[in-house]
Amino acid sequence: MIFTEFRFLFFFLTVFCIYWTLSEHQHRKIWLLICSYLFYAAWNWRFLSLMLASTIIDYVVGLMISRPIIDDANPDWETKETNSTKNFDWNNLGSKPINSRQRKLWLVLSLIGNLSILGFFKYYNFFTDSAANFLNWLGLPISFPILQVILPVGISFYTFQTLSYSLDIYRGKLKPTKKFWDFALFVSFFPQLVAGPIVRAAIFLPQLLTPKTFSQVEVRSCLMLFLVGYFKKACVADNLSPIVDKYFANPEMYTVASAWIGVISFIIQVYCDFSGYSDMAIASAGLLGYKLPLNFNFPYFASNITELWKRWHITMSNWFRDYLYVPLMRRREKKQRTKFFSYSNLIFTMLVTGLWHGAAWHFVVWGGLNGIALAVHKEWSVL
Repeated sequence: MIFTEFRFLFFFLTVFCIYWTLSEHQHRKIWLLICSYLFYAAWNWRFLSLMLASTIIDYVVGLMISRPIIDDANPDWETKETNSTKNFDWNNLGSKPINSRQRKLWLVLSLIGNLSILGFFKYYNFFTDSAANFLNWLGLPISFPILQVILPVGISFYTFQTLSYSLDIYRGKLKPTKKFWDFALFVSFFPQLVAGPIVRAAIFLPQLLTPKTFSQVEVRSCLMLFLVGYFKKACVADNLSPIVDKYFANPEMYTVASAWIGVISFIIQVYCDFSGYSDMAIASAGLLGYKLPLNFNFPYFASNITELWKRWHITMSNWFRDYLYVPLMRRREKKQRTKFFSYSNLIFTMLVTGLWHGAAWHFVVWGGLNGIALAVHKEWSVL
């Protein structure tokens, strides 16, 4: 189910009316959770298990790594604490001490669990085909089994949301929620589930603590934003799609003028498709009393490539900056960070960004070219 389908209108009107009819805040959250699961199940109910697995993994990991940290330099204190809490009690497990090594192991569990699910369903055939082609190029006739793997809708988005939750808790930037159903709603909230924005727990979970009133909803603004998003997605992007597909299927058959039309149409289509869906997501959430972060801020009005990436798919760009680029940079002290070190980390981050967009080498190349362009612009800016 996508926002431009007629059945979504019926679905959302049902969700909206019943949601605001309910008086209890907890009942509203449960209603939204049920509706979010139904929204996802409308595509393929079997893949609900993957989202639930990711939800359970990071909910448990969040509780485990937030436990009191044992001072590794004080083993007497550790022994005293562990002896006094050696009887297992699930209700009090969150208060039992944990050492730094155990915290890292819990975080690794989250990383391996989530990235393994994402890696298999999105990248299995890409990696196996690439490996087989490389080995054949070396003269080793090796092949791997090809699996008819279906890519679950929204898996890239909710995986990043749950990962950021565990990473923020590990860094001490966020306290875990003890309410499992709140966390489940954060992961599955249907307006942003399929195509973003990528919402962080620090933004969304606090909103679940406050009861909503309809008087706080900016109905006119939300409806206008939804209509603008609908126009961009359904009227512009979807109508340009056949033109773009026809050109890129056989570009050698067209003139230079046709090539320019095809490329410009693609640029407009990509923006209207992504930003239109984000607008509708933000508007839908707003009508339910929740605020999602801005995802596109007129990127084509940017004066340079660096500014463009600060305006384009903002929540994704910020995610890769905070959870990949910054940790890569922190491997060295500031005085030891050479330009080559900084630019290589930037290019690597953009390569991964390209791969996140799709399991194909042209996405990787696209990411690499953007990384090189960003590095060149940064170097040019300081000349």
